[in-house]
Amino acid sequence: MKQFRNMALPYIVWMGAMIVVPMLLILLYAFTDKGNDVATIRFSLENFARFFSDTVFMSVLKRSLYIAIITTVICILFGYPIAYVIANRSEKSKLFWILLITLPTWINMLVRTYAWMGILQDEGIINRMLGFLGIGPVHMIHTSFAVVLGMVYNFIPFMILQIYTGLTKMDKSYLEAASDLGANSVQSFLRVTLPLSIPGVISGITLVFLPAVSSFFIPKLLGGGQYVLIGNVIETEFLTSGDWNFGSAISLAMAVIIMFSMYITKKVDKDPAANGREDS
Repeated sequence: MKQFRNMALPYIVWMGAMIVVPMLLILLYAFTDKGNDVATIRFSLENFARFFSDTVFMSVLKRSLYIAIITTVICILFGYPIAYVIANRSEKSKLFWILLITLPTWINMLVRTYAWMGILQDEGIINRMLGFLGIGPVHMIHTSFAVVLGMVYNFIPFMILQIYTGLTKMDKSYLEAASDLGANSVQSFLRVTLPLSIPGVISGITLVFLPAVSSFFIPKLLGGGQYVLIGNVIETEFLTSGDWNFGSAISLAMAVIIMFSMYITKKVDKDPAANGREDS
């Protein structure tokens, strides 16, 4: 057993160097004033006060949460039916469809986003196809529609795979029992399949909402810099303005919001079997 513990040491060192130390630095920068040196560190809440008192930053935060929620909802609406259909196909067919779902993720997300820039241009593929039908051109690039589309395209595979995993792990004997008790297909889905698949949906929500609320290059490329989200503000503070203290404060505030979201999803994600025992 001691040998196995020693095998974990490289991972612990890597985690400390790549995760713990950067988070401590962000924490230090967030609670200190700009221009402090090591010898005279002055702690302050001014960065947080600036962020939460500025209506511009609050509007950006609300927009980021709104876009993340819309993206998550769309991923659920489209991802659940796709995962349900795949989960009920034959084993060979499942592997083929899962391969198609995961195949785009083998390509770098930045490259895929650049591809959508070409597709959504006024002279892009979609507008050319609409031109043959006598429609358009329709302006799609650098709009909120393009930003949401880019996020849904990049994040929906995570939703599909999580729901698919939950559906395939479901005990089919529950459906047989529901059928024996006289439930039709719709009733079986609503009373058995849907409740048992909720953990997969919750996992999918976590994997979609968290990167969507903090994304910065998708709104930057598809929004053309005109549709600023909170990730773009953090990037600007670190790379352009050079105000690492304020950027760290925003990052820390977003980390708290994300952790709170994870706590809420964990509270919602209850054991369906336990719920069933309580109802009975």
